[in-house]
Amino acid sequence: MPRTLTDDLGHPVELPDGPVGRVVSLVPSLTEAIAATRREALVGATDWCTHPSDLDVMRVRGTKNPDRAAIAALEPELVVVVQEENRELDVQRLREAGVPVWVSVIESVPQALTAMRQLVTEVLGWDSPGWLEQAEAAWGAPDLPPARASVAVPIWRDPWMVVGGRNFTTDLLARAGLRNVYADHDQRYPHVEVADVDTVGADVVLLPDEPYEFGAADGPEAFSRTPTRLVSGRLLTWYGPSLLEAREHLAAIHDDR
Repeated sequence: MPRTLTDDLGHPVELPDGPVGRVVSLVPSLTEAIAATRREALVGATDWCTHPSDLDVMRVRGTKNPDRAAIAALEPELVVVVQEENRELDVQRLREAGVPVWVSVIESVPQALTAMRQLVTEVLGWDSPGWLEQAEAAWGAPDLPPARASVAVPIWRDPWMVVGGRNFTTDLLARAGLRNVYADHDQRYPHVEVADVDTVGADVVLLPDEPYEFGAADGPEAFSRTPTRLVSGRLLTWYGPSLLEAREHLAAIHDDR
């Protein structure tokens, strides 16, 4: 008999009675996590799912424009998405086509760890992976450490946008001892003037390679007062095995100042 669980948005999802064997992931973080746990179960992923680099599965376009017909043709036992990254319309259309979809809500590190454990062990019905237990040990402290440096994190230019409040990246930075100077902004990803970013008082501006691909010749030249540092966007925004790398990398940012 199938089993039914309720996802983070309160929607009942029918699942096989036993481990899920065919999964399509529409989130790069979840793709990496699933591949690191049970690669053979992953049958589809987006074009943006770059980790692991040797992943060989059917590509179903992007997170915001998935090929729903191609997904349905894969006959997945479950499609996994997150509220922030995927469109409600795509979830609705897939469900109307008879495809089960699990939606996670992730806006902080604790939420990420809880969501990943629930997804892997309860929803997919797999054993707890070592990477998740290591991530829980590395990031599971209940209290935030004192801030050792302040940062600003642009995610787009022309127009410039930065990481604001109430999101996973800001919480991740805080738990690594880095205060996002826009953490109290009422928007999650506000538009700003680049001159304001340069003078807001950050110790360093972190320039990630996604979603905008900042590089040595594209980004640092916009800042005359604040030092900049190129960083992996994966280590700032992904929640999976990347959390293990993120801990060491983010610690080095304030240690190297």
